[in-house]
Amino acid sequence: MTSNSRSLCWHAGPAGALAVTIVVALIAGTVAASSSTAASVVADVIALVDAGQFEKARSRIKEAASSGSLANAQRRALEFEQERMRRILLDFRLTEEQAMSRVREAIPDLRREEFSAWDSAGLLEHQVIDGRKLYFARAPSNLFRLSTAALARRASPPSWVDSPLESTHPHHLEVVEAAVKSGSSSVAPQRVRITQSITVNADAVPAGQLIRTWIPYPRAIPGQQEGIQFVSSEPRRHWIAPETTRQRTVFFVKPAVAGVPTEFSVTYALTIFARYQPIDPEKVVPAQVDASLAPHAFERAPHIVFTPQLRQFSAGVLHGETNPYRVAQKLFAAVDRIPWAGAREYSTITNISDYALNAGHADCGQQTLLLMTLLRLNGIPARWQSGWIFSDGQGADNYDNMHDWGWLYLAPYGWVPMDVTFGRLDSRDARVAQFYLGGLDAFRITFNDDYSQPFVPEKQHFRSETVDLQRGEVEWRGGNLYFDQWDYEFRAQVLPPQGQ
Repeated sequence: MTSNSRSLCWHAGPAGALAVTIVVALIAGTVAASSSTAASVVADVIALVDAGQFEKARSRIKEAASSGSLANAQRRALEFEQERMRRILLDFRLTEEQAMSRVREAIPDLRREEFSAWDSAGLLEHQVIDGRKLYFARAPSNLFRLSTAALARRASPPSWVDSPLESTHPHHLEVVEAAVKSGSSSVAPQRVRITQSITVNADAVPAGQLIRTWIPYPRAIPGQQEGIQFVSSEPRRHWIAPETTRQRTVFFVKPAVAGVPTEFSVTYALTIFARYQPIDPEKVVPAQVDASLAPHAFERAPHIVFTPQLRQFSAGVLHGETNPYRVAQKLFAAVDRIPWAGAREYSTITNISDYALNAGHADCGQQTLLLMTLLRLNGIPARWQSGWIFSDGQGADNYDNMHDWGWLYLAPYGWVPMDVTFGRLDSRDARVAQFYLGGLDAFRITFNDDYSQPFVPEKQHFRSETVDLQRGEVEWRGGNLYFDQWDYEFRAQVLPPQGQ
């Protein structure tokens, strides 16, 4: 997920991989039979929150809490539903008049009937919460990405900036030609220096209390990113999670000072490679799912579930196609057609792939989870990867953002990358056009080799981001610090080749 232009678990002991994982266990029936009633309460509360019936959900939570029959896991799950409602109301905070006023900033002569027509067409994301129709805070800006008619009505062009690599770029052909010439799928390496920081708001935590902070940190992935070199940090004392950690972090502790923001940062360098794998569809055969592929081949509730609607969508896309590569091509194209739009926080969404299928728009992480689900449904193992994308820092091409993508397994080639959000490129060269189904550029750093994974050291309170890890996480003894209580920054500098 990318928060700058998208939205984009800490696995604590009692908190678990956040309440989301607890909920999955409850719904899947993995709790003891004696807990079935309490599990049903959790499922009921989740359904009420999803339906916008917050008052009923709160009443149900209060009733369950007073019964004294909840196990710790169930109590924590209900506590998270309380927090989820709070987060939803931070995302969905505009009344109809406020949403219309924001659209009118770009279309001064906006007519109410125009707004109503776009709203009725589902182009302005909203929820009805306890009888109030509330609009997503980014719905007015998303409208211009979702409607060409609305875009044409703007008084001035939008100010958004996309990655230069979302369109055909010389780098794509450079990577293709280097891979073909060398016979290697890892090419065009470049050395990059990264600084990432978090600044906690002044007085967000009482003076003297320790602030615990986790900033994303890369792990070595042979042929993708190597030679990681720690440079410096603030504070100097830090703890880097083991390289086996699938959502790796550098951890800091620092006391809060009254009236002063608390700053944390880390700087390091690494070598990043582009990837490209030429694929002959006639050589691709169904994967034999062994123990190493099994974790990436099946459902993984709550975000990868083979719902009846998903099965129907898949059948309508494939029309009986069985060749794994052509299946992947068709599914990739279908998900690529879903318009991109800025996303609500992932922690507020019960099933992200289902949301992406039905919302009429999706951001990169939502598109990726939907494509992963569709691929797995059709016998093609798929896995998650995410981090940050950037440019060479020169002029109009200067760009950075959070981003999510993935990998799929195609026998006999093995794991090959995919970026459905960048999608098909507009190029007469088929290799470049299909670059992001089998290739990755060298302008992205990977922080996550999976989603909703445990942190080292454990987080004691609910995570702000229960799926991804790109901005970081912050807490203190009194609880989690959500995204409205701190800010973040990412800077990448492509270093000149050695000897220059």
